[in-house]
Amino acid sequence: MTTTLWILLALGLLIILALAAYAGFLWWQVYDRGRKQRREVDAHNGKLFESIKLISMAMQQEQCELSEGSIRLTVLLDHLVLPDNPDFSKRYPAIHDMHERIKHMPTHDARKAFPPQIIEQMDEEREGYEVEMEDDIQADVRHLLNWVREAQKT
Repeated sequence: MTTTLWILLALGLLIILALAAYAGFLWWQVYDRGRKQRREVDAHNGKLFESIKLISMAMQQEQCELSEGSIRLTVLLDHLVLPDNPDFSKRYPAIHDMHERIKHMPTHDARKAFPPQIIEQMDEEREGYEVEMEDDIQADVRHLLNWVREAQKT
């Protein structure tokens, strides 16, 4: 072989090695980004799981109204990032049913815009739902707590 051929072979080999190194570098960046993203999702879900546990236990101990807890739990469950994307409205139907029944009712400062008579009527309606649905909501809360405890183990 001539010297020119050897130079071309060496140059080709250098180009292939440089491209392979660059491909490895890009692969490592993607892998590292995925790892960081999984840690962020795990931290996000961990905070949500803790909040779900606290609200559920407060509902069980009657420290939180069932209607308020149902609203809060529905929102927290909707914000979980899970690979299987479960349908929580089917898993915990009473909690979601309560949320659907009262989501039109104003909260916080929005309540202040209504006359006391209307607020009283809404409160009576909400409290009626709580009495009617208490057993089903408490059953959902028990199942939800068990699911959260199992999910946190993994």
